[in-house]
Amino acid sequence: MLSLMSLPKTPGAVIWDMDGTLIDQTAGIVRCYAEVVSALGHPTPDPGEIHRSMGGPMAQTMALFVQPEELEAACLDFRKRFPDIMYDGIIVLPGALQLVRNFYNAGVPQAILTNKHGPTAREVSRHCGFASYIPICVGSTDTEWSKPDPTLTEYVLKAMDASRTSGAVLIGDSPTDVATAENAGLECYTVATGAHSTEELIAAGGAEAVESLNDWIELT
Repeated sequence: MLSLMSLPKTPGAVIWDMDGTLIDQTAGIVRCYAEVVSALGHPTPDPGEIHRSMGGPMAQTMALFVQPEELEAACLDFRKRFPDIMYDGIIVLPGALQLVRNFYNAGVPQAILTNKHGPTAREVSRHCGFASYIPICVGSTDTEWSKPDPTLTEYVLKAMDASRTSGAVLIGDSPTDVATAENAGLECYTVATGAHSTEELIAAGGAEAVESLNDWIELT
């Protein structure tokens, strides 16, 4: 654990990232990128490169592997293909459901804010059991904004009836999440269950970086 400040026991509100924070859906995501890109005649991307690029909008990652004129069609192909394989190897990360339940039982408002396709994110949230405790789940296609745009974060805070002055925090696994929080004036508490180490997350500006959400269970 690396820490500049500790996650509050009862934050005013919690905005969760999804991929790499609450769940590991890497297997299905990497497979889908590989199939879509190779179907266009390009070399199959390295799984590690795909993994490291995740966190932003899907089109941002896809643009690394296809030509600009192919991007729109490739993104459509991804969205068509992904529902068939999206639960392949999906993992609810250790401590995720318990920590979410603990905040819920303490009356802490919670929301999921992800650059994943909105309808897909809500389906995954229901499948994994988060929707019972987190009523708000906003994805990249639900508004005209995406992370780390502070307009999107403010939109989610308003939906939660929370604000930057109410003690709201963001929990995520990537520099994108740190930037999302910073741009909105929030602290970001990070977990190294995605593609970035605790050292990288602190260097990016995270207030705290833990190896697992289990590290915070005793605090709540």
